[in-house]
Amino acid sequence: MTLLDPRVRRLPVPARRHRPRAVVLGWAVAAVVVAAHVVAWNATEVSFGALVDGWRGMAEFLAEAIPPDLAWDVLGPSLEGALVTLWIGLLGTTLSVPLSLAGALLAARGTAPAWAYQPARWLLSFLRAVPDVVFALVFVTAVGLGPFPGVLAIVCHNVGVMGKLWAEALEDADPGPPQALRSAGAGRIQVAAHALLPTVTPQFVGLLLYRFDVNVRSSLVLGLVGAGGIGFLINQSIQLFQFDEMLTHILVVLVLIVAVDQLSALVRRLLGSAA
Repeated sequence: MTLLDPRVRRLPVPARRHRPRAVVLGWAVAAVVVAAHVVAWNATEVSFGALVDGWRGMAEFLAEAIPPDLAWDVLGPSLEGALVTLWIGLLGTTLSVPLSLAGALLAARGTAPAWAYQPARWLLSFLRAVPDVVFALVFVTAVGLGPFPGVLAIVCHNVGVMGKLWAEALEDADPGPPQALRSAGAGRIQVAAHALLPTVTPQFVGLLLYRFDVNVRSSLVLGLVGAGGIGFLINQSIQLFQFDEMLTHILVVLVLIVAVDQLSALVRRLLGSAA
């Protein structure tokens, strides 16, 4: 008897059920999203017509900025400012590592005492919610202008961000080794040191390199509020209407960012090959 035998009984295909609630919910979500975009469009005063009408101003700006001023009295301070920006991002990242690790251990469910879990997460949320520019303004008023308040601002904000990321990495780690150590009578510190941290170290390093990349860019912005670095030179050039010098500083920033990206990629490849 073949499959085409008329004696074979064909079962009816059940009708597809329509779920009106899901359809209504989908349309409701779509309507909310569209309404939110309409409100955002009006609130931000988006106007492509104004952008087209302002082409003359943009053309005059570019005409004054091009070509960049590559004289050594401009390029030399620009390179020095770029190095200062790099050092701000580097120190802000590395100095935040101990505090970020402590915050991550206190904000992860598997390693935090019950009394410290929520306060640690609230503290990390606060440090993450306050922009680094605000921290820079506070520290500029406290210690004066220069790179040091930029380093402090990066440290404070980076502890909140990196502590949160590292805490999530600890919570997502393989629960097998920690449970084995706990069953053997190990304490929280022993479990973290011998089971959790060795497992998540590659993730920690990857997140640290990512934050270093972000912090170098952030230190550029911090220079605009007096925290030193090449951002301060860019702000000074704009205030003095020296747009050709500004373009020189921006090109130096571009070279710096590309170099940092390449360095981070190289470190990741070396860590991957070593693993």
